[in-house]
Amino acid sequence: MGKKVNPSTPLKVHAERRRGIKKAKVLLVAGVLLIIFLPSFVKYQALLHKNRGLEDQIRFLTRENKRMESEKARLEMDVSYIERRARERMGVVRKGEIVMQGAPSGK
Repeated sequence: MGKKVNPSTPLKVHAERRRGIKKAKVLLVAGVLLIIFLPSFVKYQALLHKNRGLEDQIRFLTRENKRMESEKARLEMDVSYIERRARERMGVVRKGEIVMQGAPSGK
């Protein structure tokens, strides 16, 4: 007598093969989507990083602009400030003044 063949065995093999094919299709679709969208995502991340850097630079320049506008207003209006700045820049002292220089801080 020959071997007994279980009639459900070919169905199990066929079902497993179909599951394997479905997994392969899913992996193939996922791979294609990754290949299509990964470069765009990487570019998006790079632009996002660059945008944050530019926003930081804008904040810094805005603060610097405000500081310079304040300096300009003082130079246009405050005569004693103008004199002090000019004397500091040119190293000029008045007769009888003593110049005191602080030691550089070791921070």
